[in-house]
Amino acid sequence: MNNDSSEAVADSASVNKQMQFGLFSVGDVTTDPTTGKTPTEYERIKAIVRIAEKAEEVGLDVFAIGQHHNPPFIPSGPTEILSHIAAKTKELILSTATTLITTTDPVRIAETYATLQHLSDGRMDLTLGRGNTGPVYPWFGKDIRQGIELAVENYALLRKLWDEPVVNWSGKFRTPLQGFTSTPAPLDGVAPFVWHGSIRSPEIAEQAAYYGDGFFANNIFWPSEHYQRLIGLYRARYAHYNHGTPEQAIVGLGGQVFMHKNSQEAVKQFRPYFDNAPVYGHGPSLEEFTEMTPLTVGSPQEIIDRYATMRDKFGDYQRQLFLMDHAGLPLEIVLEQIEILGTEVVPVLRKELAIGRPANVPDAPTHQNLLAKKQAKESEKVTSSVGDTNYGVWE
Repeated sequence: MNNDSSEAVADSASVNKQMQFGLFSVGDVTTDPTTGKTPTEYERIKAIVRIAEKAEEVGLDVFAIGQHHNPPFIPSGPTEILSHIAAKTKELILSTATTLITTTDPVRIAETYATLQHLSDGRMDLTLGRGNTGPVYPWFGKDIRQGIELAVENYALLRKLWDEPVVNWSGKFRTPLQGFTSTPAPLDGVAPFVWHGSIRSPEIAEQAAYYGDGFFANNIFWPSEHYQRLIGLYRARYAHYNHGTPEQAIVGLGGQVFMHKNSQEAVKQFRPYFDNAPVYGHGPSLEEFTEMTPLTVGSPQEIIDRYATMRDKFGDYQRQLFLMDHAGLPLEIVLEQIEILGTEVVPVLRKELAIGRPANVPDAPTHQNLLAKKQAKESEKVTSSVGDTNYGVWE
């Protein structure tokens, strides 16, 4: 570790968590192209738990897992995986890379994620998305052509289930609810923070803005200009709905890295995994992909240099997650990569991205600061009520 990184590690404890850094996993079961070995589902699930533990060990803030219901992916039960990780960690924030708001009953989302919130002592949030696997819709009795409508209606119901003790509701896509109470209620009366994830849909950016929620732009596939437009729309509409200024909107970004102290060796090691990856393999070259997207393969300093400039494109933001355990990379290499990320890269990025950050830009959302905000509002109401009563007496 270089001296700059060492100093950053020492300073990181005193740096307010204005930004959260972490990992997200899609949970793919992919053959290692260099050995021909394919992990079992058992091995992959256990590996995901170990990866999350490692994330906490090296000082990362967040671990997120996707939701999939088809091979080659294994996280069909993200709350079960995250609950297990919650029991094995102390500070790590647990999240989802996608919770399928379109094909998962909002009642089940309300119940299971509130349960996770209690089990983790509030160390959780979730990212809602429509998913990118077409066959999932008919498997759960839905029509992909109604994906946006489903996302909008289901989230409106989810909000009511978390915000209201008794819900009466009717809509287009599920049976009505009469006098329904979702249990358990959110911890401390504070609903989990919600990010709306999107790679292409302005309607989802609009939805996030309307509710004053976070917007997670998983910008790992398309050129940055596309995501600049999406995030710009979200920020403008966030201000339109009077939640704050555009700069105060809550933004998260995806990322992909592979590191070695020698850049050429990093490229050499990662190329076979990239070329055979189930998502982007056999398409653009590694060099083309790194030019167009946040994928960065090189030395730790090259990763720092690349990601320190993300706010120049997207503004100051609150969460940066990295995809690192995909494409058949064996667990031992993934753990080595996380070690480098947590000890040499993230401490420097924390310091770099804190420099010049405007005071009015919100910190990353946590249960603690959401609870403090709720208590402040309740205190204001009490003060206002007392003031109104005194005014009546003196009048």
